[in-house]
Amino acid sequence: MPFKLLSNTNGVSKKNSSNGYQGKPVTETLTNGFFTVDQSWTVKYWNKAAEKLLGVRAADIIGKNLWEKFAGIIPLEFYAVYQKAFLRDIPIHFEEYWGEMGAWFDVITYYSSDILSVSFKSSNQPHSEYPEGPLQRLKTLTELYRFVTEITNDCLWEWDLQAGELFWIDGGHKRVFGYPIENALIPQSFWESRIHPDDRAPVLASLHKIIKGTSGSNWEAEYRFKKANGEYAYVIDRGHIIYDGDKRAARMIGATQDITEKVLLGNKLVEERRTRQIEITNAVLTAQENERSEIGKELHDNLNQILAVAKLYVQMAKTDNKDKEMYLEKSCGFIEDVIVEIRRISKTLVLPGRHIIGLFDNIKNLLHELVKIHPIKIEFKPDGITEDDLDEKLQLTLYRIMQEQVNNILKHASASQAVITLDRKGDQVILVISDNGIGCDLSKENKGVGIINIKSRAELYHGNVKIISKPGKGFKLKVALGLNYGVV
Repeated sequence: MPFKLLSNTNGVSKKNSSNGYQGKPVTETLTNGFFTVDQSWTVKYWNKAAEKLLGVRAADIIGKNLWEKFAGIIPLEFYAVYQKAFLRDIPIHFEEYWGEMGAWFDVITYYSSDILSVSFKSSNQPHSEYPEGPLQRLKTLTELYRFVTEITNDCLWEWDLQAGELFWIDGGHKRVFGYPIENALIPQSFWESRIHPDDRAPVLASLHKIIKGTSGSNWEAEYRFKKANGEYAYVIDRGHIIYDGDKRAARMIGATQDITEKVLLGNKLVEERRTRQIEITNAVLTAQENERSEIGKELHDNLNQILAVAKLYVQMAKTDNKDKEMYLEKSCGFIEDVIVEIRRISKTLVLPGRHIIGLFDNIKNLLHELVKIHPIKIEFKPDGITEDDLDEKLQLTLYRIMQEQVNNILKHASASQAVITLDRKGDQVILVISDNGIGCDLSKENKGVGIINIKSRAELYHGNVKIISKPGKGFKLKVALGLNYGVV
């Protein structure tokens, strides 16, 4: 059922708005005198109230020296305070008697961007009217108000709660939501019909609660509002209830603000975080599965075979007394090989001896073991940082990042040299790992499981990861971790 909009009831009309506010500046609506001067005391601005209070027209003083114009009549105390104001960037307030004017002056000065602004009022005219009269002043303020509402997303309204009618003020709803309504009454039922069905019940419930006076006099609600083109906008309504003599809620004055852009941006950020978390979770799970697969393969294809041979030699020793010692010796050798392999595997899973030896020694030991079986030279260069700067969890994080990247180098880089540096800059620890290998095209190869793991570890310490590489130009990984952040 279509709703019939009520016609304009107050006779207010609005002309088509121009491209900009053509009215007078705010300073021309002040009852206080107001003027500005530069550092050479040249008057730059002089408002109407200053003309009336000091008896000097703007045309006669703008562009001239303030003290020359008032030579011999302005008190020296004024000069002293104004001079002090040029040396400070906070407002200065003072009161001073001006004998020539026969009045006390209440003055506020503020200096900014080489301009001194002065606002003042006189005891002779404590409530000086606007020079062109209160109606002209009201007109100027109204024009300014209308211009301000046109450049914001606020749609003003007044609500007659007893009659169930809203007055949409000055075309905000036309400008923002597309309804051809301005300065007109609409039935409350029309507004309710524009609320998204999923939001209508909670919005009306919150409104009913505030009207009944059970939760204060200020109402606020966020909901989706249907625009004239059928699309929904996210809005926030804020209103203040006005009570009648019987303390009943009679009217409410407020504004509707379009917050669609803010809400959509927030939703986008939430979705990006969710996507990022899924990527991290998948990377962690993939890394765990790969690690388990490698361990399972090592146990089955290597250690299992060695143990099977050792078992065979033990069984042969039982039945062959002649070569018994030889078989037992060989089986012991195979068992020793298994122990060495198990130790090697465990080193990749657990940082050894963190409570006995430090991070630096653990890194050196790991690199020493790796270069024994891989044709590569790896240098470790800590500089400007000690292990005392790093808590236990941060040491483990650095070790795992270094271990991850060194494994990447050994598997993919075909490098003959690698350098690991660790230093401190301010409240960050910087780990840099570079190699002289084949490099890669970052536009194609920057989302591997290993790199995602490294980035996820860095994020735990409000850190960041930077990669520099080109095909044939090696690979450089730079990780910055915050010293004052981390997992708890």
